[in-house]
Amino acid sequence: MAADLSVPRASARLSRACALYEDVARLKYVSGTREEALRRLGIERVGDLLSHIPFRYLDFTRAYTIESAPLGEVCTIVGTVDKVSNRPTSKPGMTLTEVFLVDESGVLKVAFFKQPWLAREFARGDRLALIGKMEFAYGFKQMASPHFEKLDGGGARAGIQPVHRVTDGISQAWMRRIASVALEQVGVFCDPVPAPLRARRQLMSLSRALRTIHFPRLMNEVQLARRRLAYDELMYLQLALRLRNDGDLLDVAPFAHKVGARVRAMREALPFALSDEQEAAVADILGDMCDAGHVMNRLLLGDVGTGKTAVACVALACAADSGNQACVMAPTGVLARQYAVKSGPLLDAAGISWALLTGSTAASERSSILERVASGALDVVFGTHAVLNDDLRFRRLSLVVIDEQHRFGVGQRNVLRGKGPGADLLVMTATPIPRTLALSVYGDLDTSIIRHRPVPGAGVSTVALESGSRDIAYGAVRDALAQGRQAYIICPMVSPQDAPEQLDDVPGLDIDESGRARQAVTLHDVETEAIDIRRLIPGARVEVLHGKMAPKAKDDVIDRFGKGEIDILVSTTVVEVGVDVPNATVMLIENGERFGLATLHQLRGRVGRGSNPGTCYVLTEVRPKRGSRSPAWERLQALAKTDDGFELAEMDLRLRHEGEILGLRQHGGVALRFVDLDADTSLIEAAHEDAEELLRYSRDLTTCATMPMRHEVIARYGDVFKEVSGG
Repeated sequence: MAADLSVPRASARLSRACALYEDVARLKYVSGTREEALRRLGIERVGDLLSHIPFRYLDFTRAYTIESAPLGEVCTIVGTVDKVSNRPTSKPGMTLTEVFLVDESGVLKVAFFKQPWLAREFARGDRLALIGKMEFAYGFKQMASPHFEKLDGGGARAGIQPVHRVTDGISQAWMRRIASVALEQVGVFCDPVPAPLRARRQLMSLSRALRTIHFPRLMNEVQLARRRLAYDELMYLQLALRLRNDGDLLDVAPFAHKVGARVRAMREALPFALSDEQEAAVADILGDMCDAGHVMNRLLLGDVGTGKTAVACVALACAADSGNQACVMAPTGVLARQYAVKSGPLLDAAGISWALLTGSTAASERSSILERVASGALDVVFGTHAVLNDDLRFRRLSLVVIDEQHRFGVGQRNVLRGKGPGADLLVMTATPIPRTLALSVYGDLDTSIIRHRPVPGAGVSTVALESGSRDIAYGAVRDALAQGRQAYIICPMVSPQDAPEQLDDVPGLDIDESGRARQAVTLHDVETEAIDIRRLIPGARVEVLHGKMAPKAKDDVIDRFGKGEIDILVSTTVVEVGVDVPNATVMLIENGERFGLATLHQLRGRVGRGSNPGTCYVLTEVRPKRGSRSPAWERLQALAKTDDGFELAEMDLRLRHEGEILGLRQHGGVALRFVDLDADTSLIEAAHEDAEELLRYSRDLTTCATMPMRHEVIARYGDVFKEVSGG
């Protein structure tokens, strides 16, 4: 009899799982204003609602009375509002809102600064829960600007109360009520992740994780529930990336490259012997390219100056040895030209023909290049987005090289690969990426890493300065020019009109409730800076460079700077990669607080590239107050202490968390909501391994065990299976 009931029971669990995909309007209490509010929050389905997890919790299981709350510690207090008032302070324009809270043990004075509207939010008799640091002054226990929550029905719940992000039209109370209804409706449902896999990774069931994350009984359960949701996020991302990649490679014959005379000639043409790390990367790449049953998908990850170009040139020579063609795509004309300038002589020495194709290529030259590519007379094309145009047709494209992959979308990568079905892919980046980030965002690529420079240059030292000490940096620029050297000055903006109205996007800046900085901040721009430099250093040949300039104008400035016809280049971050001027020995970066460590590290790599050492001065408008910590200042101090790009990337990840290092949303719309890329290292590696195992088990996830995961991949990332099947 039990066996007869198993099928209906399984069907019930499946139907409840399907309820996650139902429109949120089908839930009780969701209509009118509340429905509109939920949709403004991006909540369209029941699953979206349950993924809208609390951002903090009020833990009433550990609440203190006012009298028993320990001083100097963060405490939870539940009390009743007795009195509310606004009063001015000694600082002009600042209003202090005072709230007196009482419980059976005493009185608590609560202060809110520059939020006078709160006086209208509270009324005598309201029950509040507060979380903040307990202090004592002027005869009262006090809290300053604590987190607070009005309690439902005038009384506190006995357990842990979640606090969700809400908007006009839906209160915290209604959000909790609707979440509770949704959880009741979906109940215990069929878990998409197979039970053996959950057991191996010690994961909660999904239904339990969703219930726990919204209404935990104990605070230590919250982390376990978040871990399950983070695993799902990573797993489905890995599956989607792999499947999308497989879709490009389905029904295509991989190229069987061979190593021949041109690879040997390329090695001889290199001005230095490859390092052990470079040799290992070459072995990885040539091994992939010469594997007749395998299409290469490899990420070459190397810090500034580690010689990725030399490794890529060996791969280009291998394609030429096989009678095929290769295409190198860079994100900017400056970088594409730099590749052509550095690689061209090596290709010439190895007997490999090449051309440069950008948006500024003359029409007659472009026509000639297109004709030679189509006939197979050209072995290698360097270019920008211009290589994606339909009129560029290769006779036999077998190798695609993409530099700074994170600046291109998945679609652009696929367009270029479509010009040579079955072509091997080599992705390169000079942005050091922590292993966890590489696994989660580039999970569809095998990885080769070069950490050290094969030929150590003179190097660069870094000095972090407060903006008031800029004369030190200006003095270094003058000294460099007197010795016949050149200098960069980097600004975050092109013109004064680019300044943001609010500064809440400045990392580490002390921002008040109105979005204004509490200390005066000057944002530097290229146009104004160039005028100032011409005045401060008379006779210096000063030019500007920024992304708003026409391609030909940018190329002209870069050429003249490289030839020594410009002394000081005032630029935005367009020089971050690819600009190689060995005679430039000094860089001054304005508003260093506005850049992440990865960008600052890339920028300083522009100096010290020749036989003379370089110095990078990073100026900041953000000054840490005495006895306080400033994240921006900490980043700059870390930059000054180490030149290891990978160490800095790990630190940037800890300080700035997901998305800000590479801009994850540029990578096919990827956004990680539950994953902590710093703390979840083992989880990221587990999800990466599990995704590969699942796809080996079922290429399109159509087995009984994997079908629920197939549906979830489609729900999150679209029907990538159509790409795999060619439908």
